[in-house]
Amino acid sequence: MKTSTLSLLLLIVSLSCGAQNNLSSITQKNGMIGIGTNTPDQKLTVKGKIHTQEVLVDLNGAVAPDYVFEMYYKGYSALKGDYRMLDLKSLEAFLKQNHHLPEIPSAQKLKEDGLELKKMNLLLLQKIEELTLYTLQQQKQLDALQGQVQLLTKQE
Repeated sequence: MKTSTLSLLLLIVSLSCGAQNNLSSITQKNGMIGIGTNTPDQKLTVKGKIHTQEVLVDLNGAVAPDYVFEMYYKGYSALKGDYRMLDLKSLEAFLKQNHHLPEIPSAQKLKEDGLELKKMNLLLLQKIEELTLYTLQQQKQLDALQGQVQLLTKQE
């Protein structure tokens, strides 16, 4: 963002906060704006709650997890060729050892590093897609077992 744009943003925020007499909580340093902090470390750093109706996050090179279904149904993924979905036994072993889902940061890591919304939302969507596939696999197994039970009951 150009300095003039940052200055304009600072002016708008200052004017909107001016009615509340909170001008002292806004800082501009090295082309960065801080609200509720004197040490902004990004273009806009806010220490406190933000109220908004919507947030739009650009992917900028991140890959949406369509690769989960692509790998499952095609056997390969052009989107993420190294993706592998764990079988349930491997997943359980990972959970027993690590106490969190694969690729999802641990509670300690989140406490130390915070949460990157774009990255986490994409990972959670990946996990939802994996859960969907596990459920479909289990349903096929249930259907097959139900068919076998029906055959056995007809034989009696």
